Amino acid sequence: MNWESRQHHARQERHMPVVGVIGAGQLARMMIPPAINLGLDIRVLAEQENMAASLAATQVGDYRDVDTVLEFAKTVDVITFDHEHVPQPVLRALVDAGHAVHPGPDALRYAQDKIDMREKLSELGLPVPDWARVETEDDLQKFIAEHGGRAVVKTPRGGYDGKGVRVVSEAHEVTDWFTALNEDGRGGALLVEELVEFRRELAQLTARRPSGPIAVWPVVETVQKNGVCAEVFAPAPQSAGRVAEVAAQIAVDIAEGLGVTGVFAVELFETTDDRLLVNELAMRPHNSGHWTQDGSTTSQFEQHLRAVLDLPLGATGLRDEVAVMINILGGPAEGTVADRYPAALEKHPTVKVHNYAKQPRPGRKIGHINATGETLDDVVFEAREAASHFE
Repeated sequence: MNWESRQHHARQERHMPVVGVIGAGQLARMMIPPAINLGLDIRVLAEQENMAASLAATQVGDYRDVDTVLEFAKTVDVITFDHEHVPQPVLRALVDAGHAVHPGPDALRYAQDKIDMREKLSELGLPVPDWARVETEDDLQKFIAEHGGRAVVKTPRGGYDGKGVRVVSEAHEVTDWFTALNEDGRGGALLVEELVEFRRELAQLTARRPSGPIAVWPVVETVQKNGVCAEVFAPAPQSAGRVAEVAAQIAVDIAEGLGVTGVFAVELFETTDDRLLVNELAMRPHNSGHWTQDGSTTSQFEQHLRAVLDLPLGATGLRDEVAVMINILGGPAEGTVADRYPAALEKHPTVKVHNYAKQPRPGRKIGHINATGETLDDVVFEAREAASHFE
């Protein structure tokens, strides 16, 4: 009996499903502990060797190749994702072959294409910034002129952590993007949005099962640094009541309206005139939810596994009064993260360090710090001090 046959036989004896994750980044890595706790088998299709989730990598290959992905899918019971970049033809091939895919292609298209997302949310009557699809510099310049002389331009596909986003005053500031679209040969457009005057950024983390039940965590405040999430405060200060209720309802409406399954995050602007506007969607566990590992009854990673398997969802309340997550960005200029453990752990015994096993690089997310406690100021100070040991 070969290895795969033995594993299949053992699985049948345990009657436990196998979750397959496409992508081997830190999100897949952080699904491994709750999978072990639940007695699940988790397998990862890695883009290359020695990635963050290599502990569970059973196959290395190109997630853009249909045959590679279909081969991987044969070894698992449900497919989910570490990222949203698997092409639609590959996703459709999985569904056509009878594999369970969560979230499915009909939902993921709205996380993959920002113009599709804006069109759908507008159709559903959900609050979004004023926006337009622009194919020429003249169209863009007209939008800028009509919106106070500045606007935000985004590439519809592929942008993340501030990439593919520019604040512009003149259309020629994105000439290179229009040129790339024209050279692509497939046509296309850029997304332009009003430059929103916002008080702060919020995120609403949510989970939905294929059979319909939904769970929401408390809305959180996120702080960005150079376009990258740097800090998260849970719950968002002064959010009890209307803000929390509106954020949760927006997320529920999106989950149901787009048919999202699994954990997903809605990034929001809280405007200076007290509105909540949808900024971005992420259909997977999200940086704004890392605090849940140590601060919530159910972490987003355990919840994601429950959701994609259509199991009952866990409670989403906080374990303490507040929770704070600080990203470790860049990492040590010399040595490794582990070299910094003795000092950091001795001085900050109450925090939790999460290491992604990535090589330090300027601006790169290589880990995060979680801290919980009774008062926000004290917890933020403790978390920032602990993170400073690694940067």
